[in-house]
Amino acid sequence: MTTASQQTAAPRVNPNAPTEETVLSVEHYTDRLFSFRITRPQSFRFRSGEFVMIGLPREDGKPLLRAYSVASPSWDDSLEFYSIKVPDGPLTSRLQKIQPGDKVLLGKKPTGTLVLDALTPGKRLYMFSTGTGFAPFASLVRDPETYEKFEDVIVTHTCRQNGELQYSTKLIEDLVNDPLVGEMVHGKLKLFTSCTQEQSDRMGRPTDLIRSGELFKQLGLPPLDPSTDRVMICGSMPMTLEMKDLMQEAGLTEGSNAAPAEFVIEKAFVG
Repeated sequence: MTTASQQTAAPRVNPNAPTEETVLSVEHYTDRLFSFRITRPQSFRFRSGEFVMIGLPREDGKPLLRAYSVASPSWDDSLEFYSIKVPDGPLTSRLQKIQPGDKVLLGKKPTGTLVLDALTPGKRLYMFSTGTGFAPFASLVRDPETYEKFEDVIVTHTCRQNGELQYSTKLIEDLVNDPLVGEMVHGKLKLFTSCTQEQSDRMGRPTDLIRSGELFKQLGLPPLDPSTDRVMICGSMPMTLEMKDLMQEAGLTEGSNAAPAEFVIEKAFVG
């Protein structure tokens, strides 16, 4: 007979604890940027454009997690992420060294405001991004619903150097061969890239290019109009705040999941 004192209680399982997923592939673009794919649990559901917590265990076994936008679309069998490398970053200094077969922690609760549901119907969809802020748009441009809801989809991506535009440029170029959206992107999707430090064909911060009108001139489109245009913004905090001011100056109202409107910002993004 076992006494109560001899019995050991079963360890509590936290239903919200991250799952352990396997790294499928890793691609490095520059000494500052890389992408990776991991396995996707069958129970994991998200909307294209959302973010989730990703991480690795600390030395004490506790998870070290950071918010990462899912770069793959909601229908993909695996999960793709696009990351910056920070040499002394608690997570990215280790994450950038992962190899196929390694394990990565995946949170269970995706969320975010860069989703189509947070915007009211419109004609054109602009996605303004800097750096790894392109990640949620990598998801949305591969989702058929984006092209069902909008006549034109314009993605802008601004980085410091030309090499940092590799991920977005190749992804957009390859979309014409995508079995799901290949026919839908034809004539609908435009990529507008620029650099801020290294000399390139197109220079300038996205906020400056909007303010001067150069962005619309080069795209052959009219200035922002709340009756037709919808906007998503993801990038550094200074860029995000300046963009918000520009949107409001153009007459656009900020939306959310609870109250859809004409533009949305990802406030959880850092990078």
